[in-house]
Amino acid sequence: MSVINKIGVFTSGGDAPGMNACIRAVVRTGLYLGKQMVGIHQGYQGMIDKKFSNMDSKSVAHIIQQGGTILKTARCMEFRTPEGRALAYKNLKEEGIDALVAIGGDGTFTGAELLSREYDMPVMCVPGTIDNDLYGTDFTLGYDTATNTVIEAIDKIRDTAASHDRLFFVEVMGRDSGCIALRAGVAAGAEAILLPEKETGIDDLIEKLEAGADQHKTSSIVIIAEGEKNGGAYNVAKHVKEKFNFYDIKVTILGHLQRGGTPSSFDRILASRMGYAAVNALIAGETRKMVGLQGNAMHLTELTEAINNHSFKLEDDLMEMSYILSL
Repeated sequence: MSVINKIGVFTSGGDAPGMNACIRAVVRTGLYLGKQMVGIHQGYQGMIDKKFSNMDSKSVAHIIQQGGTILKTARCMEFRTPEGRALAYKNLKEEGIDALVAIGGDGTFTGAELLSREYDMPVMCVPGTIDNDLYGTDFTLGYDTATNTVIEAIDKIRDTAASHDRLFFVEVMGRDSGCIALRAGVAAGAEAILLPEKETGIDDLIEKLEAGADQHKTSSIVIIAEGEKNGGAYNVAKHVKEKFNFYDIKVTILGHLQRGGTPSSFDRILASRMGYAAVNALIAGETRKMVGLQGNAMHLTELTEAINNHSFKLEDDLMEMSYILSL
């Protein structure tokens, strides 16, 4: 692999709190090691449209506390084609970029893997997604902040639910992963949690709610991941209302509220560690890998393994606790 003199950094896919903290760590680590740093705006689309900007230490000042991404992100259908990747590579080389740090999810990783293999471009990936559903890391950037945002919202909903004897169905993000729903549900004391990984029948849910009503519970909160098998919060609420009218039923969809906001201290530190590790791994000659937190140490996982391995599993103890502690 050739000597790396100039490193490009970009964010792609859905934004996540902590991405700016990671950009900051990547840029300042690279500068400390004597490398030129380039920001690529709007992800893979920016490579095709030549949206490059040189970055110094001041360009990443005062961003560690900001949500979103200063480099912005965009979908890019053209990059999915061989012709699009060829143009992106041509523009990168004309800019003098020798290596890339990509911050995003599995779609971002897939693009980085293809570009790297086709053109021998060194790449290192950082897992940035609130869903926490990537293999090779215990936590992804943004997951802790998003979970805290959901917990805060549920706490506020609990106040009004208790005041009016209401049953709230709260839908959170998680098309394929119930990580946010499970942890937020346990932390906020939800009466039930519906997850993509575990099928819960409407009759089972009603039985649980009836048990709570028999114990004179004056309100209940049900957390539903958007990818849950019954069709989402509105559909579940409709079916429950047909058979169970003990409570006044309301639905709240938290939606993109979960993506924004100031990153938590955990996400800021995790982002800083991952950005620092990504640059150092590139300089050490590593490529086509993802940096991840395992235990309390940084580990490298092959991109093909991170992309293709879907064995991520929710914690069994939390699954059991969520039922027992809500009784």
